[in-house]
Amino acid sequence: MSTSTTELPARFHNAVVKWRQTFIPDFELLLERWEKFFPEEPAFRLCAFRELGMCDRIECGDAEGAPKFNSAGKMHPGQAGHLLGAIQAQASTEFGSIQQHQLTLARAQEEDEQFWILRMMAEELRHGYQMLHLLVEDDWTSVSDLSSDDMVEQILSMRTGSHILGAFNVDFDSFVDNATFCALIDRVGKYQLSMQKISAYKPMAESMPQMLREEAFHLMAGVLPLRRWMEKAGGGSLYTTTADIQKAINKWLPRGLEMFGDERGGGTNVRFGLKPMKNAEAQSQYLEEVKKVIRGLNLRFVRARLPELDRVEAETLLDRIIDDRQAKRGISYEDLVHAPDPSFFRRRGVPAFELTGWDGEEFSAVENYVKHLSVHLPDAYRAGRDFKHYVETLRRVHEDELTVKEASRAMPSLSRVGGVCPCSRAVRWVADEEPS
Repeated sequence: MSTSTTELPARFHNAVVKWRQTFIPDFELLLERWEKFFPEEPAFRLCAFRELGMCDRIECGDAEGAPKFNSAGKMHPGQAGHLLGAIQAQASTEFGSIQQHQLTLARAQEEDEQFWILRMMAEELRHGYQMLHLLVEDDWTSVSDLSSDDMVEQILSMRTGSHILGAFNVDFDSFVDNATFCALIDRVGKYQLSMQKISAYKPMAESMPQMLREEAFHLMAGVLPLRRWMEKAGGGSLYTTTADIQKAINKWLPRGLEMFGDERGGGTNVRFGLKPMKNAEAQSQYLEEVKKVIRGLNLRFVRARLPELDRVEAETLLDRIIDDRQAKRGISYEDLVHAPDPSFFRRRGVPAFELTGWDGEEFSAVENYVKHLSVHLPDAYRAGRDFKHYVETLRRVHEDELTVKEASRAMPSLSRVGGVCPCSRAVRWVADEEPS
């Protein structure tokens, strides 16, 4: 298959470039060093890619087999409304991720790891650009009163704390967050992009293949540092410990599970032909994949600690430690990393605001649960406003001041003015067109 490339109209393209100058100040450095770190990769280009020759028939849902839609105006309003919400949410995540990564990018211990994340940020910018292209090139007036200018402005004006999905409203505390976020949250992105590849809206489906190719690198940018740190920890390094990694997993995996939506939902997207799986099915597959990644990290730790073991011997030892939860050959269950219970620290979905512990244990008192969280979450995160807001809301739910539904909608409710530099404050990204 081949691809086509398109740029946004000048005023929108320039708006994204202006946004990039504010939130990716190291972009020019990335281009200067691109050949050093990514010698086999084509030069970065800010544009929208479309994969040509893809299936032109709806692949699931009530209209399976019918021609795919090329314009939103031809779709049922409910279908178009769901689609528009998905595009806006996807755009928000791409730009939101960049804002988060920028906070701790300079804290990387290794230069190559820093440039992996920097490249990932540039490609997230292109992904956001791709979604803006879908908003701008079609007519959405059947389901929205916003003009193209206003939709683009709305997306570019979002900050950490005002993005559509909760995972993108949480500050990073260290470079461990950068890597863990890529390994866990970008993995959710892979699932969402894969599902949207069959979208009944053909422009959306055609946008996915290039994004998925780039997303594969984003996962690697997270997993490779984690592998390195686990190996170094197995060898006795104290720079990044397995306890640090475990707490980062505890912080991000609950947010990743919530990105699939409520476990009881997703049927509408399937009926409309926008995705092939309901939320619970996709979430379950994701969790199993995460567990495989975690097992791979543990295996590297074991082999680094006991280099005399071959892979089969290390696998066997790892299984015994996990099954018995007893130390063997000097490695304890606590030395390894694990996936927390899926109901742990949830604020959306079926387990929202339940008092379910890291290992699945149940708590009857909120304050005991809060103490449990304090043990299992990163210190810097607990000192921040997101955790404070969560705890305050949790208390209100269990004092019957808020329903779970109200609490889920309220979380997180943070506001921030400005971004990396003061020039981002009160700026309008999309410039008005010059009069002719």
